[in-house]
Amino acid sequence: MKWEKLLSAKRWGNEDRFKGNQKEARSEFQRDYDRIIFSSPFRRLQNKTQVFPLPGSVFVHNRLTHSLEVASVGRSLGSIFYNKMKDIHPDIDDTCPLLIEAGNIIASACLAHDLGNPAFGHSGESAISHYFTTGDGKIYQSQVTESQWEDLINFEGNANALRILTHPFAGKGTGGFALTYATLASIAKYPCASIAGHNKKNIFTKKYGFFQSEQSGFEKIAVEMDLIKVQEEPLIYKRHPLVYLVEAADDICYNIIDLEDAHRLKILSYREVETLLLPLCNDAQLPGRLAEMEDDDAKITLMRAKSISTLIWQCSNVFYQEQESILGGHFNQSLMDAIEEPYLSVMKEIERISIKKIYNYHSVVQIEVAGYQVMGGLLEEFIPAYLQNESKYHKKLVELIPKQFLTQQTDAYTKIQCVLDFVSGMTDIYAVELFRKIKGISFPSMS
Repeated sequence: MKWEKLLSAKRWGNEDRFKGNQKEARSEFQRDYDRIIFSSPFRRLQNKTQVFPLPGSVFVHNRLTHSLEVASVGRSLGSIFYNKMKDIHPDIDDTCPLLIEAGNIIASACLAHDLGNPAFGHSGESAISHYFTTGDGKIYQSQVTESQWEDLINFEGNANALRILTHPFAGKGTGGFALTYATLASIAKYPCASIAGHNKKNIFTKKYGFFQSEQSGFEKIAVEMDLIKVQEEPLIYKRHPLVYLVEAADDICYNIIDLEDAHRLKILSYREVETLLLPLCNDAQLPGRLAEMEDDDAKITLMRAKSISTLIWQCSNVFYQEQESILGGHFNQSLMDAIEEPYLSVMKEIERISIKKIYNYHSVVQIEVAGYQVMGGLLEEFIPAYLQNESKYHKKLVELIPKQFLTQQTDAYTKIQCVLDFVSGMTDIYAVELFRKIKGISFPSMS
């Protein structure tokens, strides 16, 4: 793969207006960032679970604050890479004029990387899949193709993000967000179809990156940028190289900041967090500085900042050193898994503690289970209503679906996707409120 092709400023849905990769004062990739940050799907991330669902009065990270922080780290990773390239190749601005925009492309992709996640995080994804594997949705298997069925029984937020960004929702125009091809490709962590997305040994196919409905669109993007095609059926590509930096930004943020949130919620003690973060700080003077501080939250904030800085440099070094392998499509691990010791062992320990004490904390699990019931309950009502639409009750339910999510198509797969677009786009609180109202648990007011 070649950087000159990979940094395409061509816009989805506006291809006929493309005049080549021309430089402007306000770059095309900065425009991507602005379009995402001002959008309704991005704003709704404020009330979507990151790790701790509906945390109450203690304000911890949600999907929106997480995405903003990931974008900040991602921009740094891209800028460091450009600066390294500039040092070795002083003429890089002439030979590859858009490489200077790497930080903006990555920041935009980082903002968008979680747009497809439903309410209640990964339990929301699981609830959607469960409806089709073991719930009432099993009856629709005979009405869709094998590949379409894989989309439904393994619902994937990554693929849903690409759909949100490119799908022409009713009344919303034809180009989705009209983002650049480079930004769209940079969110595709797993550039393959769902039927191929179960190979845990291959970083490209651990999950999947596009639904059947968006496969031809993804292929158009891939062809434009000369991404390496692995096979035709089921479709698999190698990653766009900037995906590694988007993934690294995400890995850095959630691994470190989940510890900070866990301390604020009194799930982890200060001493537990200090033991994990201090080895990442790479600062011999830090213990003395910490000893002079009284506030534990302030101490953790300082250690968090220094830890993130260390990991940014570690991941950016791996990306630069492995650039040839990455451009050739041969690098089969995340940047985080390739950092130096002792940092790698520390990150493995953070992962172990997070799984044991944070992600399986009793209140987190309780609310995830409740969210599981909410998401499944909404699908139980809206999918039969939209596909059958026979009774007065069904027709009333369909009236609750916003017009942008409806379709003129009559096949089961397209109509199911319309309901999934509606339900997966809900915030945690809206999903709970709507579930309670349509189930008769609470009665809606007229206000």
